[in-house]
Amino acid sequence: MFSDNKKPRPMNEFGGQPNRIEKNTKIKGDITSEADFRIDGKLEGNVKTSGKVVIGKDGYIHGKVECVNADIEGKFNGELMVKDLLSLKASAVIEGTVSVAKLAVEPGATFNAACTMGKSIAPTSAPKLETTKNEPAKVS
Repeated sequence: MFSDNKKPRPMNEFGGQPNRIEKNTKIKGDITSEADFRIDGKLEGNVKTSGKVVIGKDGYIHGKVECVNADIEGKFNGELMVKDLLSLKASAVIEGTVSVAKLAVEPGATFNAACTMGKSIAPTSAPKLETTKNEPAKVS
């Protein structure tokens, strides 16, 4: 009479069901989520997630993306911050700036970006200017 088969299925490890923007869908705006994202359409805006971002072969993002992992087959233009692994497939086209811990690039991918790699990914900051009385500014 009462069955355990009707219990809700557990969500993915990032706290939500994966999200998908389908081909021929265009979105302008910012997205914040704890779940994974797959983009097969076009997005002009920012994505911030504690999950994974996948840009499909027909997908395109113009903006800023902050995520844990990313797989890119399509096009990206903007600022990409990946805390762990960025994987670029052969059809990927990347332009802009990239901060990543680990990078995997398949032959054929186009990677026209300023890239910073390392274990601790943090936004870059401008150098500090030090001034003293009657002296020119010194860059430190």
